[in-house]
Amino acid sequence: MDKKSNLYTKTGDKGTTSLVGGTRVSKASVRLHAYGTIDELNSYLGLLLCEIDQEDEQSRTLKFIQHKLFSVGGYLATESDSPYYKHGCSISDESVIRLETEIDKIDQKLPKLNRFVLPGGSKSAAIASIARTICRRAERIICEIAETEPVDANVMIFVNRLSDYLFALSRKLCLIENDEIFWDKDCN
Repeated sequence: MDKKSNLYTKTGDKGTTSLVGGTRVSKASVRLHAYGTIDELNSYLGLLLCEIDQEDEQSRTLKFIQHKLFSVGGYLATESDSPYYKHGCSISDESVIRLETEIDKIDQKLPKLNRFVLPGGSKSAAIASIARTICRRAERIICEIAETEPVDANVMIFVNRLSDYLFALSRKLCLIENDEIFWDKDCN
């Protein structure tokens, strides 16, 4: 029987890690912030999946998104001049269209929005809201990378649409379990 490898490598003990392709970079690198944030987002989607019906259409969509986010994380963890960089991204036009279609399906069943919605209302809606804010942070970090290196356009589009999907999903989940909480501009 082959010996299992250790979970720890000790190669990052001095604050660096390797990108796919082998280049060592600081763990404070913007690229690591980006794929670390994608990983955080994916973890919250896993938590959200624990809160919703596994047979529901939204569950299937969230699982699709998790797989796509794993691909995005791998893409962001790959050196831009690596031959793996172009092939590692599996965010196609069809992936973006699928997400847009899901947003439209949810949104057409929601009441018209004429006030700001606060996060919360139910546990699943709150988790979706947390995921949305993490998604927005990931998008900002990916935009920062794009200022100095090429980033696949569909990665940017997918992450942008994903935050819209999570907003719509949060509203849907809240309305299933409770009522939406609207911002009181007077703070009473």
